[in-house]
Amino acid sequence: MAEVLSLVEARLRSVFGEPDARAAMTFVGTDRIEVLRFLDTGDPAGPDGGALVRYATLGMSARPMADPTVVVPDPSRGPRAELLLTVRAGHADTGKVLRPLAVLAASPQVEGVVVTPGASLDIGEPLWPGAPFSSVLVAEPGGLVPDLELDAPLDPVRFLPLLPMTPNEAAWKRVRGAAALQERWLERGTDPRDPRRGSVALD
Repeated sequence: MAEVLSLVEARLRSVFGEPDARAAMTFVGTDRIEVLRFLDTGDPAGPDGGALVRYATLGMSARPMADPTVVVPDPSRGPRAELLLTVRAGHADTGKVLRPLAVLAASPQVEGVVVTPGASLDIGEPLWPGAPFSSVLVAEPGGLVPDLELDAPLDPVRFLPLLPMTPNEAAWKRVRGAAALQERWLERGTDPRDPRRGSVALD
């Protein structure tokens, strides 16, 4: 377990650099989950200075996610993942998102959830104070952090981006699907990284 997490952290550092903060949380019946924060200063000439804050979980991939219907899950085989959240810096108190991210990362152990692209994850409360989002869409991995291959028989670790959704967007996604919502964001020029954005028009 420790070796896997060391490799995961090394991969995150190779992509994002050194984390400028980290927090650790433990929930009853789970292993420790850490959340690392990375600051990407971006292009100073870009919109809002281009600065982004990236949050990454560390600990979710220590064990494979198991189908809750399996009586005796394989301790080695099964999908492994960590979660990534990217927001524009300086527009909201997003530092309080650490606990919600840790809760989501612990959900495979606590609830037997297998987190996959296209899924919706609901916190049941704002992701941070004043946030118009209480749920996230799990996007496809690979675009930001490449999959981390592990020695056989272990499955690779996938780094799953999370895209915050408003309640209206989450309801629309349940009916139309993840691809339709992402297409709507693209059509309307929605920036899912904007922590202050409103719901995209869903007419």
